[in-house]
Amino acid sequence: MSQMPRQAALPKCPSCAEPVEPGDLFCGACGYDLSVVPAPPQDHPTLPMTGTAAPGEPVGPAPAPAADPPGPGAGGAAPHGQESGDERSAGSGVRFDRPAEPDEYPLQAPDPRLAVPAAAPARLCVACRTGRVDDDGYCENCGHAQPRERDHLERETGPVAAVSDRGLRHHRNEDAFAVGHTTLPDGTPAAVAIVCDGVSSATRPDAASLAASRAAGDTLLAALPRGTHPQTAMHEAIVAASHAVNALAGEPATAREHAPHQNAPACTIVGAVVTSGLLVVGWVGDSRVYWVPTDRTAPPARLTEDDSWAAQMVAAGLMSEAEAYADERAHAITGWLGADAYELEPHTACFRPDRPGAVVVCTDGLWNYAETAEEMSEVVPPDAATRPLHGARVLVGHALDGGGHDNVTVAVLPFPAPPQGAGSA
Repeated sequence: MSQMPRQAALPKCPSCAEPVEPGDLFCGACGYDLSVVPAPPQDHPTLPMTGTAAPGEPVGPAPAPAADPPGPGAGGAAPHGQESGDERSAGSGVRFDRPAEPDEYPLQAPDPRLAVPAAAPARLCVACRTGRVDDDGYCENCGHAQPRERDHLERETGPVAAVSDRGLRHHRNEDAFAVGHTTLPDGTPAAVAIVCDGVSSATRPDAASLAASRAAGDTLLAALPRGTHPQTAMHEAIVAASHAVNALAGEPATAREHAPHQNAPACTIVGAVVTSGLLVVGWVGDSRVYWVPTDRTAPPARLTEDDSWAAQMVAAGLMSEAEAYADERAHAITGWLGADAYELEPHTACFRPDRPGAVVVCTDGLWNYAETAEEMSEVVPPDAATRPLHGARVLVGHALDGGGHDNVTVAVLPFPAPPQGAGSA
């Protein structure tokens, strides 16, 4: 059975609360002037799009919004031919009297803590210039091994400089160096250079040379300002380097599993300390120190003796130096730093040159191409004492031009040590 529509509740007089009819200008019970009744607040209720009332809400048009006071006799009605906002919204369910919305809404600035860093650009192969370099350092296109950080290193600090290069035949640089300068307790300057050569037949020779050079350099730069005699400080530095290399034998524990036939990490070491009037050298192995005076009419000198098979043959008088170093066993070392080394016997020596010159500290990657002191003097630039970095570069270039069969590392120190801040021009 169909039902009659329910009549909506009539408005009430604000004075006596009696119902009034729509369009009444005065209350029929108390005569209250209904034209002065204020409009209800604009709370913009949500209206259904269908125009039907929600449960519990009155059916019919919503109360008229606030408008200008009507003219006499208008009764609040809109002018003829113009629809009020309520009348237009009652049928469609859409309000036309809402404030206009902006075309754009402001966006909150992003939190910089949540920003994703940009990905690093892909490295291109230095050989083919098109292939991408993988995480192992090889080109994915041509397979060429890319230069590593240690393939070529240069450093100049104060009056001392060093250069290290991988060479032309080795797949990595197993040399390392440490250079620095400081002052003695009396304020006189001191320059320090340490050069280490990894033993290729051992496990991780590159790690051994790096650990040894850092330990020795740090020890010297800490001991000299305390007043330790340079020769004593050099001895302590070599011992500290030995401990650093020995510690690598068990770190990581799986290193020997990959090469069980190899010895523990090992390297040679050579170093020099130059002050205002003293030159101290120390070494274990076959890396060397040369003295080259600025006045080339004075004789140069080699200041170290190799811990090698060839040196033993010469010392025993069994072979001449030329014969010994021409033998294929010449470079077999008899002293080195490492857990598998014989009893450590650091060599140290002091010299007091009577004239200025340059001290060359190097691995056999250089002296193989300038073995005698005279040959070394011929390739050391005349201005090496005033431009040590340039001098080291020239010496490395000499070894590379000669074939570069081994890693090459050279440090150059002027004697006597100039005031702090002096360096290559």
